[in-house]
Amino acid sequence: MGHEVRWEYLRAIYERYRGAGRRAKGAVLDEFCRSTDYNRKYAIRLLSGPPPDHEPVRRVRRRERRYGQQTVSILAAVWEAAGYPWSARLRALSPLWMPWIRRRFRPSRATERQLLSISPCQMDRRLRDRKSHLRRRIYGRTKPGTLLKRQVPIKTDSWDVKTPGFAEIDLVSHSGNPADREFAHSVDLTDIHTTRTESPTALGHGQAGVQAALEETERGLPFALRGLDSDNGSEFINWHLMVWRERRRIQLTRGRAYRKDDDAHIEQQNWTHVRKLLGWSGTTRPRRSRRSMTSTGTSCACG
Repeated sequence: MGHEVRWEYLRAIYERYRGAGRRAKGAVLDEFCRSTDYNRKYAIRLLSGPPPDHEPVRRVRRRERRYGQQTVSILAAVWEAAGYPWSARLRALSPLWMPWIRRRFRPSRATERQLLSISPCQMDRRLRDRKSHLRRRIYGRTKPGTLLKRQVPIKTDSWDVKTPGFAEIDLVSHSGNPADREFAHSVDLTDIHTTRTESPTALGHGQAGVQAALEETERGLPFALRGLDSDNGSEFINWHLMVWRERRRIQLTRGRAYRKDDDAHIEQQNWTHVRKLLGWSGTTRPRRSRRSMTSTGTSCACG
C-alpha cells in the first residue's frame, strides 16, 4: 500500500475511530495496523491527532550560522600552517595554536571560544571549498603513459626489503597556477630501507631531463639502485628510461592509477621534503641540487 493510499484510508477511518467506544477503538486500530503495516504507537498518534484533511507539511529546520567569517579564516590559516591535518587532529591542535593565533590575528573572546568549540564535522564543512581547491592544485599535472604500461608490473603489496636500493620515485611540478610553459620539476626519490631522500631538479618532464636527474641521484647514493616504483606518468614509463634501467638491471614497477596509497612513502616525502620547502612555484632554470644530511640520516636534495 502506497503512501497516498494509506493517507486516504486514514481519512476514511478517522471519524469512525474517534466516535467509537474503547473496545471498538481497539478493533479499528487492529484493522488499521494490519492494512497499513504501521507500528501500533504510530497509528495511535495518527488516529488521535488532528484531522488528516491535508497531508502534513514537514518543517525544515534551519540553523543560523554560528561561526563567523573571521573564525573560518583563522581556522583555515591554522589548518594551512599546521600542514593540512585532518579535522579530528586539527580539533586537538587548536588549543596549542592559540598563542600563535593571538599574536597574528588578535581575535576577540567570542572568536576564541568558537575556535575551541568547533567540532571536526563543522571543520570539514567550513573548509570544504579550500580542500577542493587544494586537491585540484596538487593532483593536476601527471599525464599517464600508456605505451609500456602492460610491460611494467603493478605493485600494491607492502614493502618488505632488508637491503637499500629499492625506492619509490615521483615527479613534483613547480609550475604554480599556470602550467602552459616549461618549468622546473623535482625528481623525488625515497629509498624504502634507509628512508634516504634525494630531490634533484629537471627542467620540464622530458625523457632526457628525467634520466639526467636519475643519473645525478644514482651518483650521489652510497648504494646501488636495485628497484624503482613510480606512478603511471609518461616521464617514467617510456622507452628511453626502459633502456636505461635495463642496462643497469634496475627493476621497475608501478602503482595503480589514481591510487595514491600505492606510493605512500614518496607521496609523504613530496610534501615534507619538497612542498614545505619550495611550495608550488618554481623557476624556469633549474639549479644544481644541494644535499644536506639531517640528524635522522635522511638526505634531501632540493633545487
